[in-house]
Amino acid sequence: MNVTLKQLRAFVAVARTGSFTLAAERLFLTQSALSGQIKELEQALGLRLFDRSTRRLKLSEVGQGLHPLVEKILHDLDDVLAKVDDLKALKGGAVSIAAPQLLASTLLPEVIAAYSRTHPQVRIKLTDCVVEGVIPRVFSGEVDIGVGPERDANSAITATQLFEMPFMAVFPPGHALEKRKTLRWSDLERYPVISLQGQFTERLMGDLYGSARIQGLQPTNEVAFMSTALSMVNEGLGITICMPYAAAQVRLYGLVMRPLTNPVVRRRFYLYTRTGHTLSPAAQSFLDFLLHYQRV
Repeated sequence: MNVTLKQLRAFVAVARTGSFTLAAERLFLTQSALSGQIKELEQALGLRLFDRSTRRLKLSEVGQGLHPLVEKILHDLDDVLAKVDDLKALKGGAVSIAAPQLLASTLLPEVIAAYSRTHPQVRIKLTDCVVEGVIPRVFSGEVDIGVGPERDANSAITATQLFEMPFMAVFPPGHALEKRKTLRWSDLERYPVISLQGQFTERLMGDLYGSARIQGLQPTNEVAFMSTALSMVNEGLGITICMPYAAAQVRLYGLVMRPLTNPVVRRRFYLYTRTGHTLSPAAQSFLDFLLHYQRV
C-alpha cells in the first residue's frame, strides 16, 4: 500500500471543506491535481472515501471513519515538525556541560549568562566536578560537552582547544613574595605548597623536573578543589598554584596573584565531545559560542 502525505493532506482538506474547489485553493493546487491525489489514495486503499453526485460531495461511511484518524496523525506530525523547527531555530533544546569546580564557578557562569541573553529558551545544565570526572561524564553520555585541561588522547573523545594559559602563584597579602611582580618557580621551594590531586600535580611536576631547573618543589598538601586550596592559603597555611581565570575567586579571598616564570609553564584547556556523536543544534550552538567568546 503506497500512501503519501500529500494524498492524506488532500483527503483531510476535501473532508473539511466538502469541496474539491475550496480544498484545492487551500492547498495551492489545481483542482485536477487534487482530484488525482484523491483518486490515487482511493486506489491505494482499495476503498471509496467520498460519495460524489452532481449536487453534493460527502464522505463515504469508510471515509467518515478514517477522517478523524488521519486528521490526528497529520496533527501529531505537524507538532513534531514544529518542534524540530524550534530546535533548529534554538527556540528550545537543552545543553549539559561538565567542568572542573573552579572553571564552573568562574568562567562558565559568565559564558552561560551571555549565551542565555540571546538564546533564552535553551536550557543549560552545568555540572561541577573534579577535573578527572569531566571526560568520563562526556564518554558516558551524561553531558554533551566537557570543559577542562588537556588529558591523554582517547579515540572515543574529540578535543577542541579552547584557550591556553600560564600558571600563577597565589599567596596572602603581606607575604614575602608580594614585593615581586613576577616569580620564579624556585622561589616557591621554601614555602608550603597546596596543590590539586591527580594529573594536575603529576603533569606539573613532570614539566618542572623536565626543565632540569626545578628539583626541590614538592606539594605539602593536595586537595580535590581549588576553592579548598584558596581557603587554606587565606588562613596562612601555604601558597597555591592556579590559572589566571581564577582571578575573580582570588580577589574574593583578598589574596595576591603573581605570574610564574623561569620556566613559563602553560596549560591548554579543551572542549571535549564524543567522537562520532552529532551534537544537538542547541549544544553545537553553545560550543560555537564558547569558542568565539574566548577569542574576543
